[in-house]
Amino acid sequence: MKELPRIQDDLYENVNGEWLEKAVIPEDRPVTGGFAVLDQEVEKLLMGDFAAFAKGEKECPDILGMEDAIRLYKKVLDVDSREKAGAEPLFPVLKKIEELKDAADLSKKLKEFYMDDINLPFNVSVEVDMADATKHCFILLGPSTILPDTTYYDPKHPAKAPLLSIWADMASKILAYSPLDEASQKKYVEDALAFDELVAKSVKSQLEWAEYTKCHNPTPLEEVEKKLAPLDFRGFLKDLFGENAPETVVVYDPRAIEEFNRYFNEENFELYKHWSYVRTFVGACFALSLTLRHLGSTYRRALSGIEKDPELEKDAYQIVSRFLSEPIGVYYGRTYFGEEAKKDIVSLVHKIIDTYKIRVRNGFLSEETKEKAILKLSTIEVKMGYPDYVHEIYGQMKVKEEDTYFDAISRLDLVRRLDSLSRLNKPVDRSEWLMPGHMVNACYNPSMNDITFPAAILQKPFYSLHQLPEENLGGIGAVIGHEISHAFDNNGSHFDEHGNLNDWWKEEDFKEFEKLTQL
Repeated sequence: MKELPRIQDDLYENVNGEWLEKAVIPEDRPVTGGFAVLDQEVEKLLMGDFAAFAKGEKECPDILGMEDAIRLYKKVLDVDSREKAGAEPLFPVLKKIEELKDAADLSKKLKEFYMDDINLPFNVSVEVDMADATKHCFILLGPSTILPDTTYYDPKHPAKAPLLSIWADMASKILAYSPLDEASQKKYVEDALAFDELVAKSVKSQLEWAEYTKCHNPTPLEEVEKKLAPLDFRGFLKDLFGENAPETVVVYDPRAIEEFNRYFNEENFELYKHWSYVRTFVGACFALSLTLRHLGSTYRRALSGIEKDPELEKDAYQIVSRFLSEPIGVYYGRTYFGEEAKKDIVSLVHKIIDTYKIRVRNGFLSEETKEKAILKLSTIEVKMGYPDYVHEIYGQMKVKEEDTYFDAISRLDLVRRLDSLSRLNKPVDRSEWLMPGHMVNACYNPSMNDITFPAAILQKPFYSLHQLPEENLGGIGAVIGHEISHAFDNNGSHFDEHGNLNDWWKEEDFKEFEKLTQL
């Protein structure tokens, strides 16, 4: 091993040099490190459990959704059925796109296409209303781009041509499994790239998305429908919600909607149609044959530097974890974490919050703003370990024995979409978690004013019931403190104790805050 520099000469290399020389990035992962290693360990543990469940060597736990999770796991592993089906399960969906005539025809089918997860020239969702965190709102934004950020579309960007070439090659190979003839396959890929280039000129960059408070742009439906013409957006909302259709839409990406007619219009309708066909096919590959699953991940692997796809058993676990995350998280939390640890870590969080209050009182803020900051700290909801129960939606996410893998995935996705839409006129459920119990991560949610620490991150070296308090504070305590800090960062600072977008600071205090953040 090479000799490490002295700590006073290079702190980073002195502390991390030995680890950096020995660390190995797994072939199916983009990174390694403390969090990644823990995630691998949790994944390996749960993969073993699912293999045992599938073989009948271990009894399925009495948790809502777990039986369906095991059935889905088996369908991912059923290679013979998947290879026999090939791409054919997707053909009825592709045929719907192929038969589109014009924008008026698309308008009639917007709801159907949305439910089928067909790529539309805009994206919609139901989310918590930033202005009133007790309610939901209907949001609208532009399409996503092929390249990871709009900055990549600069002709001088060195990664633009190589990445688009990889994507085009992948898409061409995938379309070879479609009913299209060779000439059409080539044209569809070319048109998809052309439409993507148009979209990239209007949608937000990743840097712009980082300022998420600027997403809150409530706009009258009358104004939105004019901008989205020739599509009948009002008709789409009526089809989705009936008489309860919203009259206000929150536009997350105003420029994309303002310039909608530049990238979607009657003249370039065919570009959109071919773009939708290709992207819908590429997006569905994971739920088709293993051959298509491998082809469909080509571009993602190139982007992240991953050498190969995960082995089939790992892929099966990851798919189940993606669609039925909460039941798996509750199972993991109850089995490998437990109530005693849950109570202990909650107590630790409150100690850290109390320390924050002391720091605030001794800080630069005026008394009025200090009291409001302390109120926000006092009302942070602490979600540690795993939820107390699995939400009812997972009782609707059924996987039938007779389903093909693709049909099972399609039904689960449809249930999630319908559930999301049903929330629009319902109060926000503050008991929901942003992360499942088996995820190695943590977060602060400004709209809920809560912190979430899944059970999977609450293990050694970060935390253990059997570690000294000092060890836990130096480990998970630092992460907890970091997440709480997001309540007062450049975005979180704009939300009050209820999770509402509300500038509660005195003006002079916030000016000083902004000044200090520039240092």
